[in-house]
Amino acid sequence: MLRNPLTSLLASLTLIVAGCGGSSGSDAPPPPPPDVISKAEAFQFLNQASFGATEAEAQRVIDMGFAAWINEQMQRPPSLQLPYLKSLPRPPFLFELQDDRVDIWFRNVVNGDDQLRQRVAFALSEIMVVSQVGALIDHTYSLADYYDVLARNAFGNYRDLIEEVTLHPAMGVYLSMLGNEKPNTALNIRPDENYARELMQLFSIGLVELNNDGSVRLDGFGQPIPTYDQPVIEGFAHVYTGWTYAGAPHFHLAFPNDNNQTLPMQLYPSFHDTGPKLLLNGATAAAGQGGAQDLADALDNIFAHRNVGPFIAIRLIQRLVTSNPSPGYVQRVASAFNNNGGGVRGDLAAVVRAILLDPEARPESRMDLDGKIKEPLLRLSQLWRAYDATSASGRYPLLGASIFFGQGPLQSPSVFNFFSPFYAPPGEIRDSSLVAPELQIATEYQNTLVTNYMLYQAIGLTSESTGLAEDDVFIDIGDEMAVAADTDALVTMVAGKLLAGQISTTLETEAKGMINRIPATESAIRVGEAIYFIASSPEFAYQR
Repeated sequence: MLRNPLTSLLASLTLIVAGCGGSSGSDAPPPPPPDVISKAEAFQFLNQASFGATEAEAQRVIDMGFAAWINEQMQRPPSLQLPYLKSLPRPPFLFELQDDRVDIWFRNVVNGDDQLRQRVAFALSEIMVVSQVGALIDHTYSLADYYDVLARNAFGNYRDLIEEVTLHPAMGVYLSMLGNEKPNTALNIRPDENYARELMQLFSIGLVELNNDGSVRLDGFGQPIPTYDQPVIEGFAHVYTGWTYAGAPHFHLAFPNDNNQTLPMQLYPSFHDTGPKLLLNGATAAAGQGGAQDLADALDNIFAHRNVGPFIAIRLIQRLVTSNPSPGYVQRVASAFNNNGGGVRGDLAAVVRAILLDPEARPESRMDLDGKIKEPLLRLSQLWRAYDATSASGRYPLLGASIFFGQGPLQSPSVFNFFSPFYAPPGEIRDSSLVAPELQIATEYQNTLVTNYMLYQAIGLTSESTGLAEDDVFIDIGDEMAVAADTDALVTMVAGKLLAGQISTTLETEAKGMINRIPATESAIRVGEAIYFIASSPEFAYQR
């Protein structure tokens, strides 16, 4: 595929020189032909930009091109969760709708036509974490609306996003900003520092100063420069005082209801600290200016910090493309964050384009640093999308997703997500100073559960299975059944749907050997074994 930047530059210069010379426009060479995208490249792109490549969508990418596909996706409205949950009968306790929240998440990511938006929203949900595990278990509407905020803002401006996140009751409850009061020494009340710390550490700038390429800035003694200290944390904690559920007659009478758990938190001025507040880089929020202005100043102060571009670049590249982006890749994406080409800072649409269209996203030749491990949920969603998974009821109520796969939508065990962006398993990866975040949940126990689920799906939950319950999600194996007796054709078909045909000789040989042990008359078992063998393989778990 012709993606060499130098080639493109030379072609452009040729056209300019021809246009500026003495010859007429009719003598100028024709424009270069469009890049030819292979099926493998289309699959690689879609596994970065969606919840799983399918042959039909890969053909659309081949026909449209990467940039046009991205542009089309960015114009599609978000598939939302809250309207669906509100359409259901209201149970006595909202935690009873958590399974429905997981169901609509799967419906959207498996069948939604806004695949890129959903994939970016999922990435953001693993950076700006809230979770049903803990205080939000009975705040189902709030969790659904929080995810909808991420989906709506996936291609918006980061400054707008952090304000919506800051004022969302789900975040307010989860990181205890909601109900945060100004100091009162008589009552031993001090502003809670939880959100003040995590917005900086986990959502925006990190712990140490960064260069634009993501490398750590060092002081004169060769030590990393901290981004903030305890007085700055305290300053921001005082900014975040006086906010709680909207619509209450008094700060201390604000309690959650079906309506206000999805509304931005309200400022109750008498509970906001009006003194001066220390912010980043020596800036201050002036005394007496009010809580709304304090909040605006504080978020502007964070948004302007030099770290935000490389910080968000690294996190999103890791979630979408590769665990170990080069400094050049980080710098190019961070530069898009700093300036989208039109003088706008924080344009997430520009950031996503920069990530997915960068030469390093799909390098001409493979490198040791290519790609990443697919998160378990992404392995499942790709399988389901490739095989048109559905149920008789149309639901996807995967009870215990976080048990089987080690993760579930907004079900992280803590604000630090399911895995750390810095995780490096012992051995070759750590010794090479590389990271593999997803491997933090790839324990022997978890891998066994995932593998067993793939077996159950491929053998017991298919269009050929009998006795399926109304909510059982099954895959359509009709195409494979037609060629089940032909081992070569069967493996080729499954590898085409799951690996774009890029199957190693070893995996192909082993898969065929396993299938040949099954009588040709056992069509469904042969098909199931082929799908299971490939879907549980390291080649399927690896996202190039």
